[in-house]
Amino acid sequence: MSDVKLKGQTALITGADSGIGKGIALKMAASGAAIIVNYHSNKEAAEEVAAQITAAGSSAIVYQANVGDEKEVQEMFKQAISHFGTIDILVNNAGLQQDAAFVDMSLDQWNKVINVNLTGQFLCAREAVREFIRRGARPEISKALGKIICISSVHEVIPWAGHANYAASKGGILMLMKSMAQELGELKIRINSIAPGAIKTPINRPAWETPEAEEKLLKLIPYKRVGETEDIGNAAVWLASDDSDYIHGTSLFIDGGMTCYPGFAANG
Repeated sequence: MSDVKLKGQTALITGADSGIGKGIALKMAASGAAIIVNYHSNKEAAEEVAAQITAAGSSAIVYQANVGDEKEVQEMFKQAISHFGTIDILVNNAGLQQDAAFVDMSLDQWNKVINVNLTGQFLCAREAVREFIRRGARPEISKALGKIICISSVHEVIPWAGHANYAASKGGILMLMKSMAQELGELKIRINSIAPGAIKTPINRPAWETPEAEEKLLKLIPYKRVGETEDIGNAAVWLASDDSDYIHGTSLFIDGGMTCYPGFAANG
């Protein structure tokens, strides 16, 4: 490991068995952190991520929990702290989509997305903050008492027809993050969001896996490439490290310029 900015720290990453969560887990492990690989249903994939981490010389455990379930979240933190001693970094990544036209969207579809994407971030952040306060400062490890990174989306600011529940959950994450940052900053708990644009993950494979689909997607991206999970992982390591110690209460958009609304490049 050539760059161990997170040496001596432990990161709990929700939804770390695939996609962006996996990318963040691998990058943070490569930067010296021990990792709790949270997953909901794909134990085999989570164990593969943990095996990659341990093979590279860091430490990892896997833990199954539904982030929208208070008791499961509390037990996950209890077991993680018991294993590693404490938690320094929380990456609130777990999320899902249940897409439907607005007039057809069921209450179950609405509730499921809000419960995982938004309530799950609240529940995990609350337990992390409680642990940071209980443990106290470790200035030899980090300037901050603890770090929370909320994985949001460009859809915290870009409306998305046919995905009202998802966009609402991401808009909620924006204000949850900022409200936590406002309230907890004086405790030296540093809280930020990463808002990805189009990233190549299994959940959105149809949008980029063929040349035709990718060409269509690139019309939304001024930088003219689709993002990779390592783009998010690199930024997450930076946000969790002391290199970004004065970054607080901010959404970092990693989107190739998608939030520049390229449809208006020719004057609308």
